[in-house]
Amino acid sequence: MTDKDIKKSYEKSAERMEGSNKTFSSGLKNEDFNDPALHEDIHEKKPVNYETIDGFSSMEEVHKWQRQHIEKDDQSKEGYPLNIIIDPDMREMYQVVHDADMSNVFDRFSQQQPIQCKFCIEGLSCQLCANGPCRISPKVPRGVCGVDADTMVARNFMYRHVTIGTAANIFHCHQAARSLKAAGQHPESGLKIRDPEKLKKYADMAGLDANKPQPEIAVDFADWVMNDIHSPYHEESKTVEAFAPTKRKKLWRELGLFPGGGYSEVSYAQTRCMTNFTSDPVEFLLNSVRLGIANEYQGLFMLDIIQEILMGTQEIAMKKQNMGLLKENMINVVTNGHMPLVSHVAIDLASTSEWQEKAKDAGADGIQILGHVCEGQQLINYADMHNQKGYGGQEGEWLSQEYLLATGVIDLFMFDYNCTVPTMPLYAKRFGTKLLSVHPVIKLQGTDTLDFIPEKMSEQAAKALDMAIGSFKKRKIENKKTYIPPHVSDCMVGFSTESIKNALGGSFDPLIEQIANGNIRGIATIVGCTTARYGQGGSNIFKITKGLIKNNILVLSGGCTSAVMEYTGLTDPKASDECGEGLKAVCKQLGVPPVLNYGACVDIGKMTQTAMEIADALDVDTNKLPIVIGAPEYLEQKAVADACTAVALGWLVHVAPVPSITGSPVVVKTLTETTETLGLGKVVVEMDAEKTIQIYVDHIEKKRKELGLN
Repeated sequence: MTDKDIKKSYEKSAERMEGSNKTFSSGLKNEDFNDPALHEDIHEKKPVNYETIDGFSSMEEVHKWQRQHIEKDDQSKEGYPLNIIIDPDMREMYQVVHDADMSNVFDRFSQQQPIQCKFCIEGLSCQLCANGPCRISPKVPRGVCGVDADTMVARNFMYRHVTIGTAANIFHCHQAARSLKAAGQHPESGLKIRDPEKLKKYADMAGLDANKPQPEIAVDFADWVMNDIHSPYHEESKTVEAFAPTKRKKLWRELGLFPGGGYSEVSYAQTRCMTNFTSDPVEFLLNSVRLGIANEYQGLFMLDIIQEILMGTQEIAMKKQNMGLLKENMINVVTNGHMPLVSHVAIDLASTSEWQEKAKDAGADGIQILGHVCEGQQLINYADMHNQKGYGGQEGEWLSQEYLLATGVIDLFMFDYNCTVPTMPLYAKRFGTKLLSVHPVIKLQGTDTLDFIPEKMSEQAAKALDMAIGSFKKRKIENKKTYIPPHVSDCMVGFSTESIKNALGGSFDPLIEQIANGNIRGIATIVGCTTARYGQGGSNIFKITKGLIKNNILVLSGGCTSAVMEYTGLTDPKASDECGEGLKAVCKQLGVPPVLNYGACVDIGKMTQTAMEIADALDVDTNKLPIVIGAPEYLEQKAVADACTAVALGWLVHVAPVPSITGSPVVVKTLTETTETLGLGKVVVEMDAEKTIQIYVDHIEKKRKELGLN
């Protein structure tokens, strides 16, 4: 068969499947792809105009508008997207990008609306085998293989969301453990053990010899974590046994939910998702909860502990956030993602007089590294990072990254994990940014990638900084127009289990006392992502949080929601004036805001640790606490895995938008009712902010009553 014959066979296949002799993709043009090599004319297109931006004059004006805006309840399709973008800097840069006819996240959402598939939204589409794709409806109630709606939805839920999210968090933990081992074995790597007491504490809890020399403890603990991750699914996880609450472990064993090794659990779960394997929908959902337990202890919780050992435990402090921290004549490096392992070594280097002098020799005033997305939220919380000369602050949420590059002053955008959008090569080419992946797990078209070698991390970080200096020199030679939005938010950061206890005098008793006397009715975690959907874009998170603090509910934030809390002023102690009287009095007394920023989405692991310690202090199981877990604008697979973690711990989980489960009555009933009868948590789905607030309040009051606190 010739190459021509092979091409014809594909054309015939397209004709057989959908009645046309052309594929949809055959009509796409070069400009519809993200390979920068296909965009030779990118600078000749509609020019970028920074002169006609409609913005705000001050942060006081911003905060006033934000509060009036959510009271109007006008976050609808009309006026989209400026009626849902409440980040003042993102609002300005959206206008620049949109007016230049550049593809961007909010415009792409609008373009997708006529063609987004209702079958996929409800979970009623399957592409697992060659008989498909199959879609289920009243007219056709089964797929070709015989699968019904309940099985299809439950299988999609576990396969498309929970296994991927769990694998991602466990993979992150594995890379952190690799780095800890390198810190113990290779001091020349640039990796340091900044919290040796935490290393000894958790090594001892793991049953290791914590009296060995520090480097040996690091190696032993790292190996212990990695070996548990790699253990078989049929052998109980040592990490879960060492760190999970005793009452929960008993329940998980009774229900058959106690997991084994994380990687093996993911493999086992994905095997069950194959065509004509498991067809019991409830089994898929219980397996998802089991994955949620592995996700927490072999993923979130343990990666948080290891990163704190390497980067320093959180310290409460006032810091600054948003694009106004960029500087025209500085070498601006933005580090994006979720795994700040290379970037924290780069901050160490950039903080030295040697690298600051290199920057000045290139004509810059200096070099600064700013964090973006969850990586930025972690760096702003680690005391040993955010107090260094080379650290510049936190930039924003994932929705803002295209607009961030459009400022024209980002010299290097280095990224290491998820939430780096595929269009970045086009923005980099248009605005002169150098892109660098610092882990081969993520590669973008036409960009450089470093191998992730913990033993050579200092060398790799130096290579990244050299790229940034070269990019800055090129920017100055080209002398293109740039624009930096002026807005910067003051925010209190650095909250964690340890830092809160330290602030309270070494015990959670003062917090428990405030919950008991009713000044604080309960705790809500508002975590996860932001989405581009109508009614969301950060505005839904803001509206819900405002309602909760007014009802005397303390809020913990983690993920892109933390950026929303920062640019709306809710992580500033001044926001205590917006609380109900009880919470207001507590915040004023302690000098803290009503929203405590725990950092990144992966720092949900620290929130569960806080909750477990409070439960231990009360001598109750975790499902008895007056707590709600909220992801009002969840986006991707890790968020779904994290929701399964919360269900495993017995908590009410609120998610919006509606996940792809509504096509199955059994799946909906199981997740919203049945799991609670088993001693687990349950899921509630609600888009309306006012109804969501009432759901949180009612649940917390119910739990207070059960604890005898009313």
